[in-house]
This record gives sequence, structure tokens and C-alpha cells, in this order.
Amino acid sequence: MFGRYLTRAVDAQARWSKPFGDFNHRWLSALFHPIRPIQNFLNGTWLGHPVHSVVTDVPVGAMTVSVISDLIGQPLIADVSMLLGVLAMVAAAVTGLADNRATVHGTLMVVTLVLYTISLVIRSGNPADRLVPIILAIAGYLLLALAAAIGGDLVYLIGTHVNRHAWRGAGTKWIALDLGGLPDIPQGGPTKLKAGINELAVIRDGDRILALHAQCAHAGGPLAEGTIVGGDRLECPWHGSRYLLANGHVVRGPSMYDQPAFEVRRAESGGGWEVRRQTA
Repeated sequence: MFGRYLTRAVDAQARWSKPFGDFNHRWLSALFHPIRPIQNFLNGTWLGHPVHSVVTDVPVGAMTVSVISDLIGQPLIADVSMLLGVLAMVAAAVTGLADNRATVHGTLMVVTLVLYTISLVIRSGNPADRLVPIILAIAGYLLLALAAAIGGDLVYLIGTHVNRHAWRGAGTKWIALDLGGLPDIPQGGPTKLKAGINELAVIRDGDRILALHAQCAHAGGPLAEGTIVGGDRLECPWHGSRYLLANGHVVRGPSMYDQPAFEVRRAESGGGWEVRRQTA
């Protein structure tokens, strides 16, 4: 029941969150695209896992310790924990901004960070009465919990940062490649072809034929509409992720996951071609 109310509340913010999110996406793209190595690092391309989701555990834990310490009369522990939490929230914000259009989630986190910062500034003066900074911290903690719940929905309901091929089995059988009325696999590419339930982006250079799954692992972009770069990698047209044609390994983010690659061979009988997914 709570999840339904939360979803409705977030959806009701579309009037302001959509234009604000589009605006943020434009300036963030302009900021990060010229510095791709930094963007790849912040996204987690090097880690094979979103850095943002790793960092976000730290402020939640630190702020929980801070609130409890305030309530049991341990001001030093509360203040140090809050400082660590604020620093971790800044790190989480930076990694989230590198590839995140979750406007409501991000806006709530910024408001939370402001509340905690004000609380820290007041605490730094070592006031005799700590009621105001404690109230600010509790309000910040409630907002933090709400924003974290919305962030969880981004993953579990929408699939943000989820590997699009996580449940796609490798398989060991050769499957007929459907040429869709073409007499043969055309030279160049990528050409979108089907093999069973899989759509492939197929590239042909003479007798050498390479194939990747046509759905980008990052956000589902159409790799069959992508561009071959350097003769050995395929670039997604949506966000610019690049994968090696030979094995599907990601070589440039924002993708954090490898792309399923397929072997292609002449069919043993009946003519045509057949494919099977390469082993990892």
C-alpha cells in the first residue's frame, strides 16, 4: 500500500520534475561528455557495477548512527557521524549526477544535504542547547529515508542501472539466423537480424562476421542503429557506450556491463547461417 502511494506521489510531480530533469540532463551531458574518463569512473565502468549504489549505503548508515547518538546523549559521535554522512552524500551526488535523470530523488537528496549542512554548522559552534540541530537532523533523516525509497524504486520498478541482459542465458545450441528476406548477410553493418527471440546487430567484413545483441546493456539503446568505431567496436547511438565487436566487452561508458556477443557460422545443413552466444 505504501509503495502505491509513493508511486502516485512521485508521478504527481511530473509537471515540474520533467522539464527540470530535461534541463539538468542537458547541462550535465555538456559537462561530462568532454571528460569521458571521469564520467566512466563515476559511473562504474571500471568496476562493472554502479558506483552510486555502493556509495549511497554510507550516508544512510552514518546518519542512522548520528540520530541514535543524539538521542542517547553522545554529541561527539553524533557530530562526527554526521560529518562523514555529509561527505558521503556529496560523493553519492557526484556519482549520481554522472548518469542520473531521477529528478525527484535527486531534489529530495539535495534538500536533505542542505538540512544536514545547516545542522553541522550550528553544531560547530558547540551550542549549549542542541535542540535545533537535532530537530534539523531528524527532519533530514526522514527526508533521507523517503529519497532512498524513491531511489530504490528507480532500480526495482524502472530498472535504472540494471544490466539489460542479466537473465539472458548463454546457451550452447546453434540457432538459425533469420535474414528477413535478405539473400545473405550484407557487407558492412550493423544490420539488425533475428535469431530465435534475440535481435542481433550483425557486422560483416568479407568472410569475417561478428554479432552483438541489438539491445544495449546500459539502457536498452538500439545497437543496430549504432556506429562502428575504429573498425573493432560498436557505439550505442543513445549514450555513446562502446563495446568490442569480438567479445562484447565494454570499453567506454556509461555502460557498466559487457554486451552479449555471438558466434556466427554457416549452417551445417540447408544453407544460411546460424549463431550461438559466446561463453563469458
